[in-house]
Amino acid sequence: MTDMGAFREAVTAWAAGGPGAPARELAARLSVRTAVLLEGPSDVSAVDALAAGRGRNLAAEGVCVLPVDGAMNAGRFARLLGPSGLGLRLTGLCDEGERPHYARAWERAGAAQQEFFVCAADLEDELIRALGVTRVEELVRAEGDLRPLRTFLRQPAQRGRTSQQQLRRFLGTKKGRKIHYGRVLAGALDPDRVPGPLDGLLAGL
Repeated sequence: MTDMGAFREAVTAWAAGGPGAPARELAARLSVRTAVLLEGPSDVSAVDALAAGRGRNLAAEGVCVLPVDGAMNAGRFARLLGPSGLGLRLTGLCDEGERPHYARAWERAGAAQQEFFVCAADLEDELIRALGVTRVEELVRAEGDLRPLRTFLRQPAQRGRTSQQQLRRFLGTKKGRKIHYGRVLAGALDPDRVPGPLDGLLAGL
């Protein structure tokens, strides 16, 4: 496990009611300066892939990218890590529907002036729109998932949905698929086609 991975685990345990000392000690030793709060592991996968594509090592820069397991948990993590806790700068990425949870979390942590970024629907929707349906289908084929996609598209529930909506639904149909394709889709982005929320997040780190 990397040192930043150990810090991430210590913070997660702290947020679950465990002791805060391990996280405090690691934050000091690693010179952690920024916490990026993301809703789930698929978001982490995409942010890590995009950062790597730009030649950046976020952990070495003192940036911890952290899944909070749902926007409703953002407040707990923000309170522990932000100005009212470890004193780290907060930023993050959330779905449009979860904006109120993040805004409230930032405000209660004393970080209302610190920015987070909002996806129009969710991150998968942003990535599919940026790449285009044809390119996403090419990537699905390259990853060996064309047959499952075709089976999924034959389901009656998919009738009447746009191709973009169908692909977005498909990514969430199997455990681990959203995480895998978060990395794949983000890694396939052209530099000038990065969705605004992702580009803003990385540019601000």
